[in-house]
Amino acid sequence: MFSLRSSAARAARGCRLAKEHNNHPSPLRKTTLLPTIYNGSKSSWRLYASAADHSTSTRGTVIQLLNQISSKREVQQYLNYFTSVSQQQFAVIKVGGAIISDHLSSLASALAFLNHVGLYPVVIHGAGPQLNEMLREKGIEERWHEGIRITDNETLSLARSLFLDQNLKLTNALEDIYGVRTRPITSGVFTADFLDKERYDLVGKITHVDKSPIESAIRARCLPILPSMAETPQGQILNVNADAAAAEMAKALQPLKIVYLSESGGLFNADKKEIISAINLDEEYDSLMDGSKSWVKHGTKSKLREFNDLLQQLPRSSSIAVIHPADLQKELFSDSGAGTLVRRGQKVNVATKISDFKDIELLKQTLVRDREALDARQTVERYVNFLKEREFTAYHDDGLEGLAIVLPAQKDGPQLAQLATLTLSRAAWLTNLSDNLFASIKKDFPKLMWTVKQDDENLTWFFDKADGSLTRDGEVLFWYGVESGDEVRALMVEFKQHGRDIFGDINLESKLAKAARRAGEILGGGVQQKRAYSTSRALSSNNSQSSKRHLSQQNLLPARSYSTAGTTNPNPPFGVKNATNSAPAKVALIGARGYTGQALVNLLNQHPHMDLRHVSSRELAGQKLKGYSKRDITYENLTHEDVRRMAEQNSIDVWVMALPNGVAKPWVDAIDDTNSDSFIIDLSADYRFTSSWTYGLPELVDRSHIASAKRVSNPGCYATAAQLGIAPLLPFISSAPAVFGVSGYSGAGTKPSPKNDVENLNNNIIPYSLTDHIHEREVSEQLGREVAFIPHVAAWFQGIHHTISIPLSKPMTSRDIRNLYQDRYSGEPLVKIIGDIPSVKNVSGTHIVEIGGFQVHSGGGRVVVCATIDNLLKGAATQCLQNINLAMGFAEFEGIPLKEKGTGGGGGGGVTGGMSF
Repeated sequence: MFSLRSSAARAARGCRLAKEHNNHPSPLRKTTLLPTIYNGSKSSWRLYASAADHSTSTRGTVIQLLNQISSKREVQQYLNYFTSVSQQQFAVIKVGGAIISDHLSSLASALAFLNHVGLYPVVIHGAGPQLNEMLREKGIEERWHEGIRITDNETLSLARSLFLDQNLKLTNALEDIYGVRTRPITSGVFTADFLDKERYDLVGKITHVDKSPIESAIRARCLPILPSMAETPQGQILNVNADAAAAEMAKALQPLKIVYLSESGGLFNADKKEIISAINLDEEYDSLMDGSKSWVKHGTKSKLREFNDLLQQLPRSSSIAVIHPADLQKELFSDSGAGTLVRRGQKVNVATKISDFKDIELLKQTLVRDREALDARQTVERYVNFLKEREFTAYHDDGLEGLAIVLPAQKDGPQLAQLATLTLSRAAWLTNLSDNLFASIKKDFPKLMWTVKQDDENLTWFFDKADGSLTRDGEVLFWYGVESGDEVRALMVEFKQHGRDIFGDINLESKLAKAARRAGEILGGGVQQKRAYSTSRALSSNNSQSSKRHLSQQNLLPARSYSTAGTTNPNPPFGVKNATNSAPAKVALIGARGYTGQALVNLLNQHPHMDLRHVSSRELAGQKLKGYSKRDITYENLTHEDVRRMAEQNSIDVWVMALPNGVAKPWVDAIDDTNSDSFIIDLSADYRFTSSWTYGLPELVDRSHIASAKRVSNPGCYATAAQLGIAPLLPFISSAPAVFGVSGYSGAGTKPSPKNDVENLNNNIIPYSLTDHIHEREVSEQLGREVAFIPHVAAWFQGIHHTISIPLSKPMTSRDIRNLYQDRYSGEPLVKIIGDIPSVKNVSGTHIVEIGGFQVHSGGGRVVVCATIDNLLKGAATQCLQNINLAMGFAEFEGIPLKEKGTGGGGGGGVTGGMSF
């Protein structure tokens, strides 16, 4: 099963080392003392040194620092493990271009740390984001096909120069700041053929890896640093994908670890809003790829497929880690890890009768394992005979490295299945078989109880698997699946009275414990029973996280499924760390004549992953599209049949319907009829009240729902600002709020009317749709209470101002209300809470909603809140891009300029300013 990061350290994750390679261990090199500075973070260390030879004392100093992020046992265990193979077989580390440009200090520090404990990872880096920026600056069109960059001579020349520059940047940081000897290896390692000359031009597929330059560098005590470039046998340089280069290097070296450094810090589960801790491919791969998991899509699905293909060609001891560079030490040297661990794991077999086991003698030996006592073998013999007459389900791997036996609930005891025995060898822990066994049990038994000794070394792991626990006389009773309070109380009472005896005679651990006691009595106490669940993992007695988890379970407090990292926002943004995709998305825009369509075109032009392919407008058909520089596009007049054909061919990833109200349905139906997997977002009101569509207001709608949606209705401009202006006060509203809304005339569209006639609007304000406006219905439905809305149009071009009068159910102060809004929208880059009354001119041309005013009536029963929004941007195009980003797995604010002024839809750079999301 995949498991989400929890407060308790994971024993199974910690014991995730695999069976040792057969290679003879190589000695650690000697190192010298260097001055060390600790910056206060347990996952980030700064080491400064000369380039002199290193001494043993330095290694000891670094190990002492490692001991502060994990236990001494963990550090020594991992060091022994990583040095049990030849140096080039330790790890291949793939470094993306964004890591070099944005996290160079953390990267260099982490690599220096490994070097100072005698480890030599092979580092392969890319420079994709830097190349994208360079091409844009030089006005060179980026061309992609199926996620692969088409590389002509001009692009390759720039790429080669850039790769060499980034390689030098990394090696200089390691040598000049950290005193680490490096060896840039810029050619001679990767041999490649053309991937497809006609389609991709100078892009290569690696056919051979020459390990000798790597081995030579490591023999000279240098870190090998390689760019993702290759040559043909004839000497032609080719561009190769950095992930593919790292995979081919791993196949050649067969390393223990393949590390992908990522800004996201791991693979992200949008449903649970958590980084996934571990994935066991042998158990989970099919279920992850069958489409049942909404978060496994686009880049995540592709990445899992690549990981699975790679690990199938490596020893089972190899594993993949996706991690942020600042957490590399914690990932490699602690049990709990920090990113996502991906490994093949072990298949679990199920037996329901003794004859299902191929080797009964091996079964008996497994049950005796680590339980040697005077009567242990006879006890196991009797227990196997006992199972021949009982109903049971056993879970095990082929070699019986792990074995769990579950018996159904007893008629005269608690109505829970009982884990009668669990025995795991060291190899079972090291390959995460423990997690696989428990996942299989949980699928078959929704309710389960078991007991463990209170001093068991893996107690933390059992806490992590349980919903609740209770301790009595050195025994801990665990359970999961018990939802009734009465059932929990009855279980607790019985355990307090009878302890482990509530299991009766079915529990092998109890039988073996009695056998051990008898042996101890016979031998005068000289023989003691070994722990039934013993492994090499120690549980610290002062583990505060474990203590807190234990306390919450005893008090029956629900465990939290995710943390918002200190924010008061219950629905925090999905930023860079949550991105799961970087492949270009092919976009078709249906109805691009209006202001919103043009604003969206400008935003798509700035987006690094959006590839606009088709723009449809009946009035503009045949004209060149302005404001889009990535490729030449001519307006088309696409018919419903054209759209159906394109959907059948899966040539479009994202369909944007930018049509007037009541017009989109035939185009949507044409796509739906093909069962296309593409994503549709509709900017009109046509699907805002359709339950099968997801309403796309990310600040208020659960972002994980949008991220998993295939059909999203983009909210209205008036409705967005009104909902954001009212939502935090919903629990305190006594009756219908009244919204007085005024929009610039761009909101009336491009079709001539009195509402967009500048002469008519001069020295004038025009109210319209005084009741039952579509946005009144929209806001009321989404907020779940009646709201009155009166729209007006005024003489400015773009921007909306709402004055919202909200009746309160109890007296509140202005400060209380403002704090409420600040807490609710904490961390939202597109929502700004201010004390003053917001003005339209401050938000016009920006992507931000400003909310302010917060003036409470003297009687205390009513507050007036003001909200302003640009109707073409956050009220339409920007919000559309937010929703596309979420649905396609990109960072939510990718391609959205976050400056507060002057960054409207008319061009400019990407995400800017001091915010990082």
